[in-house]
Amino acid sequence: MSRRGKKYRNLCKEMDLTKVYPLSDAVELAKKASYSKFGGSLDLAVNLGVDPRHADQNVRGACPLPHGLGKEVRIVVFAKGQKAVEASEAGVEFVGADDLAEKIQAGWLDFDQVVATPDMMAVVGKLGRVLGPRGLMPNPKLGTVTFDVVEAIRQMKAGRVEYRVDKAGIVHASVGKLSMDSDKLLGNIEAVVESLIKAKPSTAKGTYLKRMAVSPTMGPGIKVDPQPFR
Repeated sequence: MSRRGKKYRNLCKEMDLTKVYPLSDAVELAKKASYSKFGGSLDLAVNLGVDPRHADQNVRGACPLPHGLGKEVRIVVFAKGQKAVEASEAGVEFVGADDLAEKIQAGWLDFDQVVATPDMMAVVGKLGRVLGPRGLMPNPKLGTVTFDVVEAIRQMKAGRVEYRVDKAGIVHASVGKLSMDSDKLLGNIEAVVESLIKAKPSTAKGTYLKRMAVSPTMGPGIKVDPQPFR
């Protein structure tokens, strides 16, 4: 059985983790509750009233963050010809085709996002076992399989999150660095929740936003009142 660390247990004694807080209060508490020695992030978890076993209730999407992620996003682009030139001019250092695929297949994973033009998916498809489990596989529904590579790169550099409901009906998303102003973190959270509401399946019944929580990379989760979003 896993055992919580001393710092975590001490925080639990100081804070009432059973209480549900307004979003602004929860964000402030989460920032104070972080005990990492590095610049951690703020994570959002939303329990949705969906049944992921049904294909039509697999909530998935991407949301541009109005205030960014507070960090540099490392992007690789699979493209050739003029589209490869456009990606390079847009500031992407790693642009390629088979050569780039071989590099990734060999174990290189020093990047955060992958964009591919449709004609390169035959090459990218061979990397499914490497990119898929890490949530990096390009997908046209998420705007990462496109000929408009410049726009895709712009959105990623500005900051955006991709989300997908897990087997327990929960969506997890990083909404920014803890060092960001609280107002900016609040704006990012509100954007993600609004995106989730727009993505609500027509077949979902009952309460859609069931529970919410925010947490630092290292620290306890703080329960958030979802009522204002309903």
